[in-house]
Amino acid sequence: MAAALTDVKILRVLESVARNKLEWRGELQKDLRLVEDLQLDSLQLMVLVVEVENRFRIILNADEEAGIEKVGDLVRLIAAKTGPTSTTDC
Repeated sequence: MAAALTDVKILRVLESVARNKLEWRGELQKDLRLVEDLQLDSLQLMVLVVEVENRFRIILNADEEAGIEKVGDLVRLIAAKTGPTSTTDC
């Protein structure tokens, strides 16, 4: 079984995605809002979801996606889906 991902590791991967795929140039913090602070449009949000699903080997359903407002929400969701009780391999 793979070691559980820490919030720091998850945030580091999200920061890489933000820089490389979404052209974000600041420090990624958990309290940043995806739309208002990162100024992600619908296409960029889709890119973010696809990258998260691919990199963490998880699937985000529409209800989960709708509940993500801040970077911290996404970090918590990824941690829950990749944690020791998760059924996915990461």
